[in-house]
Amino acid sequence: MGLNGKTLKFETGELAKQAQGAVVASYAETVVLATIGIANEPREAIDFFPLTVEYRERTYAAGKIPGGFFKREGRPREKEVLTSRLIDRPLRPLFDERFRNEVQVMVTVLSVDTQNDPDVLSICASSLALGLAGAPFAKMVAGVRVGKIEGQLVLNPTTDELKASTFDIVVAGTKDAVTMIEGGAYEVSEEEVLEAIKFGHKYIKEIVALQEELLKMCGANPKDHVLTETAPSLIQEVETFARPYVLEAVQVTEKKARAIALDKGINETIARFAEKYPEQEKSIKQVIDKMLEKEIRRLILEDHIRLDRRTFDQIRDISAQVGVLPRTHGSAIFTRGQTQALVTTTLGTMDDRQIMDELEGEYKKKFMLHYNFPPFATGEVKPLRGTGRREIGHGALAEKSLSPILPSEEKFPYTVRIVADILESNGSSSMASVCGGTLSLMDAGVPISDPVAGISIGLVLEKDKYATFADISGHEDHYGDMDFKVAGTRKGITAIQLDVKVEGLSFEILAEALEKARKGRLHILAEMTAVLPASRKNISSFAPKICIIQIPTDKIKYVIGPGGKVIKKIIEDTKAEINIEDDGKVFVSGPNQAAVDAALEMIGYLTADAEIGRNYTGKVTRLMNFGAFVEILPGKEGLVHISQLAEGRTEKVEDVVKEGDEIEVKVVEIDSMGRINLSRKAVLREKK
Repeated sequence: MGLNGKTLKFETGELAKQAQGAVVASYAETVVLATIGIANEPREAIDFFPLTVEYRERTYAAGKIPGGFFKREGRPREKEVLTSRLIDRPLRPLFDERFRNEVQVMVTVLSVDTQNDPDVLSICASSLALGLAGAPFAKMVAGVRVGKIEGQLVLNPTTDELKASTFDIVVAGTKDAVTMIEGGAYEVSEEEVLEAIKFGHKYIKEIVALQEELLKMCGANPKDHVLTETAPSLIQEVETFARPYVLEAVQVTEKKARAIALDKGINETIARFAEKYPEQEKSIKQVIDKMLEKEIRRLILEDHIRLDRRTFDQIRDISAQVGVLPRTHGSAIFTRGQTQALVTTTLGTMDDRQIMDELEGEYKKKFMLHYNFPPFATGEVKPLRGTGRREIGHGALAEKSLSPILPSEEKFPYTVRIVADILESNGSSSMASVCGGTLSLMDAGVPISDPVAGISIGLVLEKDKYATFADISGHEDHYGDMDFKVAGTRKGITAIQLDVKVEGLSFEILAEALEKARKGRLHILAEMTAVLPASRKNISSFAPKICIIQIPTDKIKYVIGPGGKVIKKIIEDTKAEINIEDDGKVFVSGPNQAAVDAALEMIGYLTADAEIGRNYTGKVTRLMNFGAFVEILPGKEGLVHISQLAEGRTEKVEDVVKEGDEIEVKVVEIDSMGRINLSRKAVLREKK
């Protein structure tokens, strides 16, 4: 199948034949293998679908050997975690919710051409492999990337093409609807985003049709799987007994009080049926949870009431503070309802940049946003086992949201790290991180182009009836059908992420959600800028001082010196850090301005050009009959003619100077050939 001048191909039956489903998918010279493993029996005593998606990149795919001491791939890198999530999100809602067999989707990158990212190809391959495995999977899924270059939408733009694109949006869906969106943009309008989604879905239909054709050729059909269901008698009796407790709980608007009321009903229901339904506590809890879900959804769709009694467009109360921590370079606390983020900004030097060793090549990252979600944020007790996939995903989304408004390296040469610590959560903590991140950047004095705010839009969809609502709470996220995160400035969208629990969304719903997000974003931005209207004019006194200068590339050698001797001496004497790039760009940083100025003065001397009329102290390098050559600057020699060595007549050059002497001279002429004429006599006369 041809897509944007390249061939998309699916193959099966040759590799990984013991997997329940295996597909080799290729696009141009990028090739992935997707395999499926499905357990024979359902897992007992669980109330969720145990799906895991593992995406792994092999460095041989790009003709590379892993770096570091251990020459093999290790724990998944951030890119692999994010791509695993990208594959998981459009697949998960299409499984039968009663299915409890473990399913493992594994995608291995076999070849990569460094221009076509394997991520969207992996979505397509995983969907087809699930179909071949006979999983209880509603519909085939495909994914595409959409860019916009010079006003034209582009399907699956290459890595190089994306550099000129105003957005990078991944769209996934079935032939009927969109199920997932992920992307970043440079302040584009809602209309442009919707146009891109429609454009992408047109090609998704074609790819799904190709998958269905292959499934038909292979004779693949869904297999009979055991679906976990609760006994109808237990459901009926628990619903009758627990209904008053559920109805009472949904009347409570505050999260903690509602949880207490619901726990009371759960405990009394379990006690009531302990003898009749022994060891069925989980099933009883599941029935009550399902009752709560139905009642919340009914309130929204029929009574047009939200749990906290807000209108569908209403944003929770917002408060913000900046400069809350004395020694951080920038800090902010952003609170929206019962969601609170403490966000800090730290400014670093070139040496603080993160080295990213990707299949596409190595580069240094100057902006990082790290998101932390401790268990106390939701009043829970859990072991801390390192950064989870959810934290990596939320941090990446917030980072993507803020990247477009950061200043260029020339304007602001700092490495920037933001840390968002969630202190309290009841929905939209990633978007609170975006808002708090903006305020902390401004508090740190980072000259951002425009403030960014984020908001999440929810949905309840039942057949032909639906309702969208702004700024979703935790229960609305958990029991609703959509989590649509949109971040942006007053001018437009900078990042977007859509996850759904249904088989897809219509463009009508997407358009309505985007408009709600736009209005909500503007409201939040007004609240934020009332606290801090713009970036502070000066950075923190605790931040390092950095300056960028440009020197001619042919003078880099003078700053570095033989074996790095010169630059090491400057660093030792001034306590400054110096980084020189191949194009002659020099980054000088230090603990204070005095250290930076001292290093700049030394570099300036080493790279300066001679100026007519200026005095220099130089070393005599050679003696000739007609005069002496003096090095006044690194690599710059000038001639002191014998007549300019001293006042009066000089018989021999050796009578006045010898090799190695340091003398003060004045530049009196630079001729058309660049030759420098010096005078010692002029300096002696000035001193009289």
